[in-house]
Amino acid sequence: MHGLKEGRLPGPCRTKAEVIKKAGIEFKDIDASTEDEIIAKAKDADVVFVVRTAFTRRVFESLPKLRAVIRCGVGYDNVDVDAATDNRVLVVNVPDFCFEEVSNHAIVLIIACAKKLVQMDHLLKTAGWNAAARSWSPWARSGADPRHRRLRQHRRMTARKAKCFGLNVIGSDPYVDRDLAQESGITLKSLAEVMRESDYVSLHPCLNQETHHLIGAKELALMKPSAYLINTSRGSVVDEPALIKALQEKRIAGAGLDVFEKDPIDPDNPLLKMGQVIVTPHSASYCEASFKRLRISVGKEAVRVAQGVWPKNVVNKGVEPKVRLVKEA
Repeated sequence: MHGLKEGRLPGPCRTKAEVIKKAGIEFKDIDASTEDEIIAKAKDADVVFVVRTAFTRRVFESLPKLRAVIRCGVGYDNVDVDAATDNRVLVVNVPDFCFEEVSNHAIVLIIACAKKLVQMDHLLKTAGWNAAARSWSPWARSGADPRHRRLRQHRRMTARKAKCFGLNVIGSDPYVDRDLAQESGITLKSLAEVMRESDYVSLHPCLNQETHHLIGAKELALMKPSAYLINTSRGSVVDEPALIKALQEKRIAGAGLDVFEKDPIDPDNPLLKMGQVIVTPHSASYCEASFKRLRISVGKEAVRVAQGVWPKNVVNKGVEPKVRLVKEA
């Protein structure tokens, strides 16, 4: 978490600190994770950057100088937006961050599940060539395994890239226009239909009250025994105990997970012991170029607030700011 105090938009920079300092504004690193630490260390800040730290109602009520909280990313489920609005604090995010990277990561997880890359890698390293070869060879099994069908026969992924692999793409989103979805190559259906028909169910919603545990025992029960669940959004979109049970009972084939209900994941979480589950450490957004753009973007948003200009991406658009902010044409 970082804070800054008030001090012109700068030229080329590599980090948010450079952007802010070049504008003549004081920048300060803040090491804080609990409510009390945030309140004590951010008491003089006009703007605070936040990644995973929780900004609660108590925090907002205890920071009367605070003008804006800038979430360094897309999601803002760790920020109490209603409390921010009540306390006249702007919540700002970067809605166009890492779309390309996360969709790439989802595709990678789908391919890795389809090709059983992790299992074969482990077997080759620990049990030798023959054991690894037998894990996929059609001659080593007495019957056909539906989980080993060619990738192009499977459905469901983020549209354009999925189409490159010959996948049919269906999706469920009550807020997306049907014509717009079709332009992206997505056929809209109900959530139940998506769960029943998909070979790969890839999750991409923001986390809020509506999407918390969107995928639970009921939805998992609709999936094919040969299907995989892919999650690169937020861990709590899935009821994790229900997913663990479905995997343990082999009611679905496996999962590719970048996010978990508790982040970081507990070392004793059963998901880490399952061979049919591929896990990555909330790293779907990873890309140095993308991170650089993010740092510059949040730095410029902070400078706008400090200089009395309305930010480009405000989540709580109806908020009444503590100081007058000019909206650019």
